[in-house]
Amino acid sequence: MFKYFVKRMLLALLSLFVVLTIVFLLMRLMPVDGYFADRSDSMNEATKEAVLRSLGLLDPVPKQLLDFYGKLLRGDLGSSIVYRPRVPNAEILADKIPYSAYFGLASVTVSLVLGCGLGILMARSKAKFWDKIGTGYILLINAIPSIVYYLFFQVTVSGALGIPMLFSAKNPVTWILPLICMSLGGIASNAMWTRRYMVDELNKDYIALARAKGVKNSSIMVHHVLRNAFIPMAQYLPSNILYTVTGSIYVEALFSVPGMGGLLVTAIQRQDNTLVQALVLIYAGIGVVGLVLGDLLMALLDPRIALSKQGESR
Repeated sequence: MFKYFVKRMLLALLSLFVVLTIVFLLMRLMPVDGYFADRSDSMNEATKEAVLRSLGLLDPVPKQLLDFYGKLLRGDLGSSIVYRPRVPNAEILADKIPYSAYFGLASVTVSLVLGCGLGILMARSKAKFWDKIGTGYILLINAIPSIVYYLFFQVTVSGALGIPMLFSAKNPVTWILPLICMSLGGIASNAMWTRRYMVDELNKDYIALARAKGVKNSSIMVHHVLRNAFIPMAQYLPSNILYTVTGSIYVEALFSVPGMGGLLVTAIQRQDNTLVQALVLIYAGIGVVGLVLGDLLMALLDPRIALSKQGESR
């Protein structure tokens, strides 16, 4: 287990390195005019060049990349260039992370509880009411682009329920719609996989044997079907986290939630390279940790799973 964990963490660090390097290079390919969008008329070419040189943006790209990783290893995320000039990115993120963390953790919890609950109802009533309702919901969520039902909830549902369309930290009612929107995809995913694995377990011979011995159906569902169905479900925890990360970028920008998602959109639009890199580091880190956590959870839930064997690795 320890060797596997170390190997996965090294691969995770390599993945982070690749992602950050690609983002770094892509940001350097963008026109430099974005740095002066608000004051370009009052600056001549010499002044612009002096500003770019002071930021290190005229250095060779390899040197810029080495400087970036050097600061990162020292725990320095750099300072904002455009969004809040010369303000450390860590200070900017300190105000944004609590909002994203709250909505992220709450939406993952809601999607797990409601999704798994719906999946259980679907598995217990195959081809009946709850199964049809759940199947329709899953098809709808997967067929419609997420931005479409986000807009539907923002405009239609907020109007019908009298809920303000935009987030306000002082009004808890405005937290409801962003939380629902961020949970919809995860609910559908959890419901689909819970139903699938429960139906697979219900069709196995040991279930038929337990029923033949007179074991109560409720005991079979709790102690056998659900327990065994949740083991492979652990591998989909990373997808739930990634659903949340992806959804938060749209939802926070759409509902004006002052979290990292809306900040990332603004930073990209305003070409604030260092801030974009800091945000990508956090989002990529969340995704990679989720992938490692999914594998480790499967091993912890079922000790029979071999993470590695001689001559082959999982």
